[in-house]
Amino acid sequence: MKTQANRPTTLAAITDAEAARFLLRAKFGATDADIAAVKAQGYAGWLDAQVKSARGQSGAAWLDSQGHNAITKEAEYFNPTAGDFMIWNQLLAQPDEMRQRCAFSLSQFFVVSLNPIDGYWPPYIMAAWWNILLDEAFGNFRTLLERVTLNAGMGMYLNTKGNLKEDPKTGRAPDENYAREIMQLFTIGLYQLNPDGTEKKDTAGKPIETYVQADVTSLANVFTGYDHDMSRVKFLRVAWQNFPVVTAEFTSDPMRLEAKNHSSREVNFLGLTIPKGTPAPDQLKLALDHLFAHPNVGPFFCRQMIQRMVTSNPSPAYVKRVADVFADNGQGVRGDLKSVWRAILLDPEALAPADPGDSMSGKLREPVQRILSWARTVGVDPGDGKYKIYNLSREDTGIGQSPLRSASVFNFFRPGYVPPHTAIAKAGKQAPEFQITNETSVAGYINFLQTALRFGNWQFKPTYLALKPIAHDPAAVVDWFNLHLTANQLSPATVTLIATALASKGITPAGDDKDKLDMIASACLLVMSAPEYLVQK
Repeated sequence: MKTQANRPTTLAAITDAEAARFLLRAKFGATDADIAAVKAQGYAGWLDAQVKSARGQSGAAWLDSQGHNAITKEAEYFNPTAGDFMIWNQLLAQPDEMRQRCAFSLSQFFVVSLNPIDGYWPPYIMAAWWNILLDEAFGNFRTLLERVTLNAGMGMYLNTKGNLKEDPKTGRAPDENYAREIMQLFTIGLYQLNPDGTEKKDTAGKPIETYVQADVTSLANVFTGYDHDMSRVKFLRVAWQNFPVVTAEFTSDPMRLEAKNHSSREVNFLGLTIPKGTPAPDQLKLALDHLFAHPNVGPFFCRQMIQRMVTSNPSPAYVKRVADVFADNGQGVRGDLKSVWRAILLDPEALAPADPGDSMSGKLREPVQRILSWARTVGVDPGDGKYKIYNLSREDTGIGQSPLRSASVFNFFRPGYVPPHTAIAKAGKQAPEFQITNETSVAGYINFLQTALRFGNWQFKPTYLALKPIAHDPAAVVDWFNLHLTANQLSPATVTLIATALASKGITPAGDDKDKLDMIASACLLVMSAPEYLVQK
């Protein structure tokens, strides 16, 4: 006999609302076909099918198909804007939607932002970065960590590109940026953790630091001597400038070691000693292996992935169950990410019915997730296929967030953010997404929706194909949005309020298509502005 928490894993027991709720975590949208698939395959079966599904077109291949690889006087090769087009195409159009969803979560843990990337081929640098996240989304954390470390974009973003060994004559020391962030942000965090993600305390009740400055300084030696690999590029002379244009191969190749620039000093960090003169590749392997094996990595990483996918405040027991899977996937493998996603999405705490009386449960849907969920669910016509969706980071004219455009390496918001002077703070809870939520961003989001939901944005338009046949029936339209966008989270009072407002438009089955689309867009706007939608339970 299955428990209530596990009941939805029984194929016949999954309702439309339960399937939609699951889908809105595991991917971006919840179409009728998606809901039917989950009900037919079960949660675990659906996840298995997603892991085995074919990859979509890569970001670099899409850029090529749109002519962004052209070397012309207009200097496309210096223009970062196509990087925005590339990532929106990936997130909106590529068929491997769960992989894209997981990669988006990973991109907020391992952060590289397009904002400061300059020089040759910024869009291709970001496409190569995104490709790594997609490649390893269902792979192993240790492999991902090494590819992140040697990625050309990360090298530019956190200064490992061109990082030189010490020079006693000039007083030069290795740059410590990546050494600090690989510990603080990418593996172990600032404080020692229990297996359930709670902080360990010393005898005075204070958190215990995971590393000190000496660890950073010594580890920095490991990341010296690396630079972009230019061995495959061609240097092309052009008439419009007095220096050559290089081709884009370096963007996707791992950074290359220049041994003469690598420090041979002894490395001591976090209790590991790497002897003086150890070859650089061995040194890198030993350092990354040591970080990967640290007991903090599982709870530190898994708690943040639960926050991105399910809830801002997972219980310690939930974190521990997922971290245990990170430590051992059941077959003796540490860091198996596909098992981690399964553990997050199939955990009893995730599948348990939402408690309407718990106002602190769930998570605020981040702006990018809202737009992607809407577009993936209602369907969009890509027009000419160029996906000219620009940087949406502005709070007044955009949505306050744009993929791969984090303002810093600390992501769009901090995992431990607590909105001050709120009931959330009084309850001792966290709400990361509220860090980018304010009066301006709320108004900017709604203003953005008013145009986008009806007419689209730049290069694409919503189709609302599933809604057009019922556009004369406001109650049916609201019910459709309630199921597909919120998994029936809207209260009966909110549903009635919206449906009553829409009924005043007097749309009939024989009515004008323009009026029907106006009504559909109005319904969508009201649903996507409702607090019961904005907070995902």
